[in-house]
Amino acid sequence: MIVTVQPTGVTPADVLAVARADARVEISPAAVEAMAVSRAIVDGIEASGRPVYGVSTGFGALANTSIEPERRAELQHALIRSHAAGIGAPMPREVVRAMMLLRVRSLALGRSGVRPVLAQGLVDLLNHDVTPWVPEHGSLGASGDLAPLAHCAIVLLGEGWVLAKDGSRIAGAEALRAAGLQPLDLAAKEGLALINGTDGMLGMLLLAIDDAAHLFTMADVTAALAIEAMLGTDRPFQPELHTIRPHPGQAVSAANIHRLLQDSAIMDSHRDDLAHAVQDAYSMRCAPQVAGAARDTLDFARLLASRELVSVVDNPVVLPDGRVESTGNFHGAPLGFAADFLAIAAAEIGAISERRVDRLLDVTRNRELPPFLSPDAGVNSGLMIAQYTAAGIVAENRRLASPASVDSLPTSGMQEDHVSMGWAATKKLRTVLDNLTSLLAVELLSAVRGLQLREPLTPSPAGQAAVAALTPFAGTPGPDLFLAPVLEQTRAVVSGRELRSAIEGSTGPLN
Repeated sequence: MIVTVQPTGVTPADVLAVARADARVEISPAAVEAMAVSRAIVDGIEASGRPVYGVSTGFGALANTSIEPERRAELQHALIRSHAAGIGAPMPREVVRAMMLLRVRSLALGRSGVRPVLAQGLVDLLNHDVTPWVPEHGSLGASGDLAPLAHCAIVLLGEGWVLAKDGSRIAGAEALRAAGLQPLDLAAKEGLALINGTDGMLGMLLLAIDDAAHLFTMADVTAALAIEAMLGTDRPFQPELHTIRPHPGQAVSAANIHRLLQDSAIMDSHRDDLAHAVQDAYSMRCAPQVAGAARDTLDFARLLASRELVSVVDNPVVLPDGRVESTGNFHGAPLGFAADFLAIAAAEIGAISERRVDRLLDVTRNRELPPFLSPDAGVNSGLMIAQYTAAGIVAENRRLASPASVDSLPTSGMQEDHVSMGWAATKKLRTVLDNLTSLLAVELLSAVRGLQLREPLTPSPAGQAAVAALTPFAGTPGPDLFLAPVLEQTRAVVSGRELRSAIEGSTGPLN
């Protein structure tokens, strides 16, 4: 697959293809032309001697410091070196690749005043699988992701560090030589154009949106299976009960859960039992209200990301009429707010999932299943400690759901006196979603155990698919197992697409 960067930008699918599927990248002729036109304006300004921020002046609090023409290339190189000041563990390869593609996208819009060779340099890194070592700490989300982007840019200069295939760190010069690439020399404005923008936080948000979309559907799956295992009712999920509260996401989740609970001998076994509970507990009955609200939050995040994908976030920007103007478009507040909101929603999906697990394991509330889903409880503890693990993760997600975007600190001699913390917001969102994967894995394993213990009653097609997916490594209810590898493999089932595809083969598409 080849992703072509146009002067109109790229799509979310393009970002995912490059970040996760190693798609090759090319720059369209129209984008090359847009950059060349923009660069000609900068060359004219430089020749005129007019003072323009980032072209003939210093940066940040040094914006009023004039730079002599013969030192302006030096200024750009010095900018990259000084701003590549991150610290900590390296960011994942997929995040760095997304960030680099989005920086190419930004340059290709033709508002940054750079030569096309600069964008091509980043494309060459992507296509030769050269991934800069980008430390996790350094960005405040304004002026964009300065330090992370500088760690990408410094590799173009034949300096800095690169993430090796084995996770080690190698010199940027060595990585360029191995790839047959030459270092670039920067001209006026180009260093600033490489690092000023929201590409890191946008890349992480786009990756998180893709992950969340899948996990929110899998949350409907695990909820339905847990409800089935606990002899719950499917009546609260009838569509007419959700048209009277018309939140779009709620209707989608309710429809998923209702569809998943059909054609089940377990559900049929108690439909006409008048002694059965009139209504289920909130963690069962309100599953679509919580998951649906999260879906609506996800739609909000998608909207914000789509706007950012067509935005010019550089500073200063080169306008077609020849003006070079300073902007605040690099400020990551929109992305930070969206990421914080989505983290809250994902944390709550995990929280309600853990409540269903607790109910499944409790002999006083699980409707005649054995304690902790162990047929020989006492000598065996079943899934008791798996619920402990889930409870600990819920607590961590609650801490991570505290918004980063309200935590501004002034920097750069008070020139940058309000920052977005969007990098931190999107980074912790990814952690919340990784934790959600673990929580849904605990619920999936618990639900499968419950369904197995309902034999000889046959579960729904979704339940049958889940039992078939987990039994090869989780076995059937019996003596205790070394549980950690079982949970790891269940995590892989949740994050993968195979179980969902198997279920959809019987139920039709899930949304």
